[in-house]
Amino acid sequence: MTKVRLILCALVAFSVVGCGYSEDEWKAQLDKYNQLKSQDDQKQQDLDAAKQRVADLTAKLQAMGVNVEQLSTEKQRLSASLDETQRALEEYKARAAQLEQIKQRFEQLRDKLQKLTSLGLKVSIRHNRMVISLPGDVLFSSGEDKLRDEGKQVLAAVADVIKKDAQLSARYFQIAGHTDNKPLNGGQFKDNWGLSAMRARSVLVFMIGPPDAKGSGGGLDPEKLHCAGYGETDPIADNGTDAGRQTNRRVELVLMPDVSEMLDLKSLI
Repeated sequence: MTKVRLILCALVAFSVVGCGYSEDEWKAQLDKYNQLKSQDDQKQQDLDAAKQRVADLTAKLQAMGVNVEQLSTEKQRLSASLDETQRALEEYKARAAQLEQIKQRFEQLRDKLQKLTSLGLKVSIRHNRMVISLPGDVLFSSGEDKLRDEGKQVLAAVADVIKKDAQLSARYFQIAGHTDNKPLNGGQFKDNWGLSAMRARSVLVFMIGPPDAKGSGGGLDPEKLHCAGYGETDPIADNGTDAGRQTNRRVELVLMPDVSEMLDLKSLI
């Protein structure tokens, strides 16, 4: 114990004794003081050790090329990045839910149109649209735009499926005429463009005509249908063979997508 501590203790002892404390009480107070001081010393040592460890780690990190001064900034940036990721995740979940609804609607439409396969018709996805392909040779005689009786029966059955379903009857359809690549030799249609367009028109007129016992029309809403002629520009088979040309001579009933369905439908099948 140093001289200062001895003097301090003597003063404390004198004051304690002078205030009426016994020697045992004075020792108890002194022990308490020493205990508190020991705790303070330990805390100071722990703090000094912690500071030294921080300094050592900082030096090591800097030696490794880590800019310690930017760690706080990086932490803030990371936090902001996580917030952005969370927002992106929420947007993705919302978009996924929307796509799931579109997928379900598409599958419902496809299932309903699959009823037409029993008539020998093909339902497929082309150019991101759902297409019902009607064989041209069933609908028309070669080089003609007048519907055959067999073709009228097929079209009446297609119209009946559409009319009896509220979801289908509310949709818009394009009637698209197609030909093979053999050029026309004059005639009333002049070329394949004219033939495909007039065949599409004949189907359109039948589909919107009033249905009766003679099968003169499909009774569909004329505001929901329109027609187009593609000539030979959109083949689905090889025009180099008779079978391929026969396949290309067709009329398609195309289900037009609405705005919410402007996505790759092929990804849903």
